[in-house]
Amino acid sequence: MSATVEANVRPDYDPELQRIADYVLDYRIDSEEAWRTARHCLMDTLGCGLLALRFPECTKHLGPLVEGTLVPHGARVPGTSFRLDPVKAAWDIGAIVRWLDYNDTWLAAEWGHPSDNLGAILALADHLAQQRVAQGEAPLVMRDVLEAMIMAHEIQGVLALDNSFNRVGLDHVVLVKVASTAVAAKLMDADREQLLSALSHAWVDGQSLRTYRHAPNAGSRKSWAAGDATSRAVRLADIALRGEMGIPGALSAPQWGFYDVLFAKTNKDQQLKPESERRFTFQRELGSYVMENILFKLSFPAEFHAQTACEAAVTLHPQVKERLAEIDRIVITTHESAIRIISKAGSLANPADRDHCLQYMTAVPLIHGELAAEHYEDDFHAANPLIDELRDRMEVVEEPRYTRDYLDPDKRSIANAVQVFFRDGSATDRVEVEYPIGHRRRREEGIPVLEEKFRRHLATRFPAARSERILALCRDQQRLEATPVHRFMDQFMI
Repeated sequence: MSATVEANVRPDYDPELQRIADYVLDYRIDSEEAWRTARHCLMDTLGCGLLALRFPECTKHLGPLVEGTLVPHGARVPGTSFRLDPVKAAWDIGAIVRWLDYNDTWLAAEWGHPSDNLGAILALADHLAQQRVAQGEAPLVMRDVLEAMIMAHEIQGVLALDNSFNRVGLDHVVLVKVASTAVAAKLMDADREQLLSALSHAWVDGQSLRTYRHAPNAGSRKSWAAGDATSRAVRLADIALRGEMGIPGALSAPQWGFYDVLFAKTNKDQQLKPESERRFTFQRELGSYVMENILFKLSFPAEFHAQTACEAAVTLHPQVKERLAEIDRIVITTHESAIRIISKAGSLANPADRDHCLQYMTAVPLIHGELAAEHYEDDFHAANPLIDELRDRMEVVEEPRYTRDYLDPDKRSIANAVQVFFRDGSATDRVEVEYPIGHRRRREEGIPVLEEKFRRHLATRFPAARSERILALCRDQQRLEATPVHRFMDQFMI
């Protein structure tokens, strides 16, 4: 009997990896809108991190793994006094910016929060800037940070356009890890082979399950999962820069590659996809599209599929606040992704459960006229039984047009409508909001709100004079871009 012997011919790197590597190494960003939006994204993301420092469940995770550790040229964690190695600093920064579900969002076949990548970018850039100054070299400047942000947004967002990781049970932070690995390696001056090696390790690294984002297991890991991914990205980039060999067929290797192991089945019926459908598709070339079209959460710290429902509920609050006891039913009209991801009935176990519940995020502003991070906490929930009473009276229905427009690359709407019906047969207006204030179509209206949000969040950690200095710097595109990264980070230390 003869045995089949597999030919041990080492392949070229998967073309998907080469495509990302060549983009990071060679693409030149010439979109003024992308540079300007990246600056606003930096402001918004840092502000979200500062606000999260008010919550002990977040801050308990921060700081060195070994108390008293001294790190030469340690990376700083904004709003704290920590100076950490860049791997742990990336974890901390990534965790604080994601903790309250208040930073930017990208919605497509996959969704996620591309500013999560700032954990790796800012930690590594701060460390490298200090290190270069100590060696008598020119430091990295904030333009380098903004460039890395635009590229990380693009990698994560374009991969998300057509390729659904949630449908095979994987969490979207796989894309944070990959995007952060790519730009971290670039910041470390990787050559093409080193960058390809780093990317290959990111794909074979083992990926997070979405278990912690869904009922009945939703929990606070979803608030630090991105920090974990950015931290791992810095580590993998460092490994590659030390000369570690890559894994060329990380995606496509038969039986052992990412496609066959983790991307071959649908979580709906566990049927195998045809091989032709396992490979990633790229809807567009990598450029600056994602940063230009990024969605900001400007009014509500809420999962983005619910943003327009919250806005509609705030609009309806004056019509219902005196008639809450008379409500018969509430109809929320939404799109398929919202129903699949955040529509929940039954008890909600913790803040992470509540900020991923469409009905909860609609009930609170109907009752109170606003939705803030504190409204997810246990004590607030316990003191407001009316929230769950209204949830029990809610009907969630899909509008096919909303679902189509959600996926349309020229629209990317995130529509919701809310209408309240009373026991006497009367009803409120049906309030429909197709584009939240953080959408590209509402940029002119949204940027003043973003700046005011940033001002409020700065005030939670810094004296007024320092807050105003930081705000003035961040408003000035040219001055910000020219600022050495370590000098910028000096402003955020306690």
